[in-house]
Amino acid sequence: MNYRKVNWCFLGMIMLHLGVVGLLLALRNVYSMGMVTNLLVSELILAVPAFLAVLTSREKPNRVLGFHKLKVSSVFMIILYTFLMGPLTTLLNAISMLFVDNAVVSISSEVLNLPFLLTFFLMAVFGPVCEELCFRGVVYRGYLKSGNVVGAVLLSSLLFGLMHMNFNQAPYAFAIGVSMAVLVEATGSLWSSILMHVVFNAQSVLAMYFYQRFFPRVWLEQTQAVTTSEDMIAAISVYLVIAVISTALAVCVLVWLCRNQGREEYVLWLLRERKSGKKKGKLISIPLIIAIVICLGYMILNVVWQ
Repeated sequence: MNYRKVNWCFLGMIMLHLGVVGLLLALRNVYSMGMVTNLLVSELILAVPAFLAVLTSREKPNRVLGFHKLKVSSVFMIILYTFLMGPLTTLLNAISMLFVDNAVVSISSEVLNLPFLLTFFLMAVFGPVCEELCFRGVVYRGYLKSGNVVGAVLLSSLLFGLMHMNFNQAPYAFAIGVSMAVLVEATGSLWSSILMHVVFNAQSVLAMYFYQRFFPRVWLEQTQAVTTSEDMIAAISVYLVIAVISTALAVCVLVWLCRNQGREEYVLWLLRERKSGKKKGKLISIPLIIAIVICLGYMILNVVWQ
């Protein structure tokens, strides 16, 4: 798997997404897709091209994806790392809400009408596994073969953000993508990013159902309230301080994980390679540029049509 195949794979995902959206618009008077189907289809759009990319790579699946063992102590520290990265994602979400609506809140009423276990499986297990196999597995590790580690981290995270197809989720999805790609490098295992993604989504699902069940009035106020720019800026100021502190602590946890998983020498080698100034491999190609332009155009049209 190399960067050219990865870029074609991502373009395939985008075209598949547009094809599904176009088909549903054409059939909207005949068939209305429910939330369960919506969640399944949105993840299969990622999983199917990624699966085909692995099959056509002529490499062993584990060599492409990078599943390696994690120590039990590392598992607990990954959970801590996930919670420490939470304030940063909340901060970026709040900043984006100065300009666009909250995409998750807009579908929360439909999600909460589903049985809890079904929602939990789709959003906190099935979704994260599909997305990690795609973005930290096929995409990130494909880019990594170029030798450009920083470029692989940033570009795979950018594509992860763009694939959400809205300006609200894209910024914090990019930040999460970076934190998970770095986590994979620190631990040497795709299991680490899967665990982080599962924990991150699980806490969101649990919070939604908890508030709806035990504090329905508070949940209703949160979903229907119109927050002023002044209130949002005040909240951003508070979260900025919290995010700086928690992210710094997350970096410390990352360093501990690196040592605990025996990856310290590898990371030091990467740093030496970066300082050596050696020319890194390419990551950009025409199919990727086309895919990014399509994503941005789709996101802009969504904002204009709302």
